[in-house]
Amino acid sequence: MTAHVTENDQVVPPMPERTPQALRAAIAEHAPVLLPDFDRHWKRAIADTFNLGPVPAFMALWWGEYALARDPKLDAYVHDLEIRASESTDGAEARALLEEASKIRHRVQKLEPGE
Repeated sequence: MTAHVTENDQVVPPMPERTPQALRAAIAEHAPVLLPDFDRHWKRAIADTFNLGPVPAFMALWWGEYALARDPKLDAYVHDLEIRASESTDGAEARALLEEASKIRHRVQKLEPGE
């Protein structure tokens, strides 16, 4: 796995292997601000319950969160879209902003390890 460079010469780390351990390590290294919430969610949903059933949903959520957070410019862009939508008084404009943010979130969910 190698990092890739955006058009602004920003280095974006690759997506990790699709395991909780690899995802946690990537978050710790490249998006540590997410780590307390990741650990808290893991403990509450998986570790404390001894139930592995929620692992796929947990991974889907945090895969997308990391995919955005590892690219600060994309993360800021998506959050800006969502904030603008929440502040908009025009329903059509708010919908369009949220649809654009949603498309990006769906696209990053489909990223594969190494991308």
